[in-house]
Amino acid sequence: MDTISILALLLTLSAGFSILNHHTFRLPVTIGVLVFSLLASLLVMILNPLIPAYDLQALPRSVLGAINLPTALLNGALSLLLFAGATQVDVGHLRAKLASVAALSVLGTVLAVAFLAIAVWYAFPLLGHTVPFTWCIVLGAILAPTDPVSVVGMLKRLGLPAPLQAVFAGESLFNDGVGVVIFGVTIGLATGDSQGVTASEIALSFCREAIGGGLLGALAGLIALRILKGQRDPHIDLLTSLALATGTFSIANQLGMSGAIAVVVAGLCFGTSYSHSVFDEASRKELDVAWTLIDEVLNVLLFMLIGFEILEITPHLFAVLATLAVIPLSIAVRALSVLFSTLPVHLRQWERGRVLGILTWGGLRGGISVSLALGLPPGDLRELLLPVCYGVVVFTIIVQGLTMERVARKLYPSSTPEAQ
Repeated sequence: MDTISILALLLTLSAGFSILNHHTFRLPVTIGVLVFSLLASLLVMILNPLIPAYDLQALPRSVLGAINLPTALLNGALSLLLFAGATQVDVGHLRAKLASVAALSVLGTVLAVAFLAIAVWYAFPLLGHTVPFTWCIVLGAILAPTDPVSVVGMLKRLGLPAPLQAVFAGESLFNDGVGVVIFGVTIGLATGDSQGVTASEIALSFCREAIGGGLLGALAGLIALRILKGQRDPHIDLLTSLALATGTFSIANQLGMSGAIAVVVAGLCFGTSYSHSVFDEASRKELDVAWTLIDEVLNVLLFMLIGFEILEITPHLFAVLATLAVIPLSIAVRALSVLFSTLPVHLRQWERGRVLGILTWGGLRGGISVSLALGLPPGDLRELLLPVCYGVVVFTIIVQGLTMERVARKLYPSSTPEAQ
């Protein structure tokens, strides 16, 4: 199939699933599309052996192969998704909570990788398989980045404190980049491609990618705003922002920096006080509407592809048992990483408990984790770890995502509480 045919098929399926969800389950659109794509995939898997004359999985697998989700997301759509998310963050509240966001994004992600790696290293032998510790670290790196994008809109509708929303969104945006950087280092160690690399070299590489990406994003964002200052054409604003998102991401990757972190910082520049002097109210509104539409369309397509990716997984007993074991471990690890990374942050005891609960249960995994898992090199370890990663992602999106409203209302019953 050519590119336009694949795009037409994806848009048709996503529209159909969205309509079905609207008339049946009435779930949030992204989660509803994921559920229907999962049901369609499971139906194909059940019917396939019953109709031996036809391979029902051939077409969807060929489409998935042509799309190549890891490449399409990590080297393409991710730049637009992160930029769209960053432009929605209140930079003032983010600046006030910068210590919390930095602690959760960097220290929290590192702790989540370490805690989960140790936990599964002990747990897997009890289930009948011994996995090398370096590959346990890889699993931790895959599942460390959180993706609470699907519940951010819900949190806003609930009227949660704006500072808490800024922490929630800021962490999810930055730890995607940090998680990808950690994965790149750990997969090299696990496969032997980085043998002989010292700890200092790894630390310098991490700093170059993270700090370098942040500086590049800030520079690119400020240059774009300076260019746009003085003109009032919303079409030029949109085109420039699209160029900024994709161009910053691409340049950062070419320079060996984190494209994810670079594009997040570039997007945050559009929420600074300086940007308010660049865009008038009408231009800002049109730009926000355009990026909201881009974000919603890409998220629906991404969640639908996540649902179809189950066709790439070979089910076996260990995968089921390991998934059932890793799901509670991942939740516990999330809670511990949030707790220990924010200990230095001064919060009242009750406020600390409420924030811990929200951030723990809202720590959804998403497209980043699935893409990293699909990008593992072929082999027995990939066949062991891929189903586990996929199961954790689907559980967090569906179960935690759908119960997030209840948890949020329980912890923040008032619509106008003040976060500390």
